[in-house]
Amino acid sequence: MRIAVYLAHPQGDSFNRALFEAVIDELRSRAVEVVSHDLYAEGFDPMLAAGETETVDSTLAADVQVRRYQDELAELDALIFVHPNWWGMPPAILAGWVQRVLTPAVAYKLDDAAGEPVGLLHAKRALVLNTSDTTADRERDVFGDPLHQIWAACVLPYIGVEDVRRKVFRTVTDSTEEMRTTWLHEARELAAALAADL
Repeated sequence: MRIAVYLAHPQGDSFNRALFEAVIDELRSRAVEVVSHDLYAEGFDPMLAAGETETVDSTLAADVQVRRYQDELAELDALIFVHPNWWGMPPAILAGWVQRVLTPAVAYKLDDAAGEPVGLLHAKRALVLNTSDTTADRERDVFGDPLHQIWAACVLPYIGVEDVRRKVFRTVTDSTEEMRTTWLHEARELAAALAADL
């Protein structure tokens, strides 16, 4: 079983990193083969080039790093994304990863008749762990939970993921050490449950 875990946070001592490391540790303790990527540490370039904007057919990525991420996708059983909520969006580095890596012929194709996407990934489950400083009520009632829309309605179903799980840890800025310890335990449990369901 192979699960990829992607981190999108620039600070090495962030709570997002703690979540990332806890999830990886939990999965490895359960004999899961983990493919881990800290997008900032790896120096991923999120800038989409003009030649990468094709939405019908896509040639193999010329960028070696992008091609490596794409090649890994075919071997994955599940995906886990760890990132903060910044302006109701993932950090730009992760948005760029989605746009550059999840391309036609790699992650999806468009059905010729209906123009509907057909997901190409073997992975049918994903877990998204977010941090936020916005309260749950405000996120839902004022903003409409845009990260839920991005992951569970737009990105992951488009590429064939049928089971999208998401947990938001909030509010991080005023959280106590005890709260963070509890959250890390919860993140481990969510990762373990994802692996157990594969």
